[in-house]
Amino acid sequence: MSSDAITASPEGLYRRAKVTAADERVFIAKLVAAYGIWGIGVALALLVEACPVRLLGVVLIGAMYCHWLELQHQCLHHSAFRRARLHRLAGVPLGVPLLVSYSHYRARHLQHHRYLGTVQDSEFFGFDSRQPITWSALIREALAFGRLLGAIADIVRCWAGTWSYDIGQISPDREREAASEYRMFAVPIVGAVMLAALGHGDLVLWVWLLPLLVAVPLHFLVELPEHIMCDNASTDVLNNTRSITGSWFSTWYTNGNNLHIEHHAAMVVPINQLRDRHDITLAFAAHTSPSYPKFFRAIAREASANARVNRSRK
Repeated sequence: MSSDAITASPEGLYRRAKVTAADERVFIAKLVAAYGIWGIGVALALLVEACPVRLLGVVLIGAMYCHWLELQHQCLHHSAFRRARLHRLAGVPLGVPLLVSYSHYRARHLQHHRYLGTVQDSEFFGFDSRQPITWSALIREALAFGRLLGAIADIVRCWAGTWSYDIGQISPDREREAASEYRMFAVPIVGAVMLAALGHGDLVLWVWLLPLLVAVPLHFLVELPEHIMCDNASTDVLNNTRSITGSWFSTWYTNGNNLHIEHHAAMVVPINQLRDRHDITLAFAAHTSPSYPKFFRAIAREASANARVNRSRK
């Protein structure tokens, strides 16, 4: 940690910054890389006969579907482009594989930022960081494929005209945008069914369905560190949120989600600028970790300790 960070004020975390042309180029490069790696995965899954290589393709595709949500997350905050309208244009397609409506996610997620540390907090992805950490809860949430079924139910309700935003209030325009995105999700679903009916089910299986088995648990692991084992009754981001220093790879893959204290302190600051504030976080925050492996070892210890306590009560 630098001496400047030790003497710095934590107010530096909250400093605002506008999206620059350089920030925009960084995000576009991330998009190109994400779609390029996805394309490599598709090629491996479909064009190579060797099963291990095809499975590697599935892993790459699923890993990118998870990564796309982290890129979508930056779009939610309008911190990727200088023109606001580009965020929805880029953000909507990133959520299609996991049926995540950009506008619905944005409304819920901004409420999460506003109400973090209060009973009104309601994140779009519903893992409750206040619940006891147990192996059964971790496995259940890692395999929460039911969210996809919930999204399909939302699609049906939107086509029936009965869907409405049910957590707080949003403007009629934002509600219409979310409903239109859910209706749009019917297109890939119907397309997948038609492909299967026409004898191209392998395409759907290898490029969409099997990768979901990778993407859903991976996304849970990416989201898990944010607020778990923090002070969930506090509204102070230095106490209710965690940052992980991580490597260049984990910072890229999570799109800076490891720098979560920095993000909550200044949510409209471009993700690629947050690393410069990390030394301040290390100096003042209550919950930090040097790496993802160390964080997950702490989670495993907590789950094991709770399991021992539960066994002793029986």
